[in-house]
Amino acid sequence: MKVPNTAVKKELQTRLNRIEGQVRGVQKMLDEDRECQEIVQQLTAVRAAVHNARLQFMRAYARDCLLQGPALSEAERTEMIDDLMNMIAKVE
Repeated sequence: MKVPNTAVKKELQTRLNRIEGQVRGVQKMLDEDRECQEIVQQLTAVRAAVHNARLQFMRAYARDCLLQGPALSEAERTEMIDDLMNMIAKVE
């Protein structure tokens, strides 16, 4: 199922653009021979940003796709819930 909410898509794209900038920043830090602690701190920020983007998207998936999606059979809803739970289980 595709994401029906364009606001969710836009928000995720904004977050991903910001993350892309952070990653480029880490590359620049490496090129500039910055201190290891600074690089680790920035990598931690990148990881947190990706984690938060994923959680936000999963929340929207549950809300928009499971709750407000088109009429689904019980088997289809069960499969979608299982998929969501599998995604949640993979979040560290």
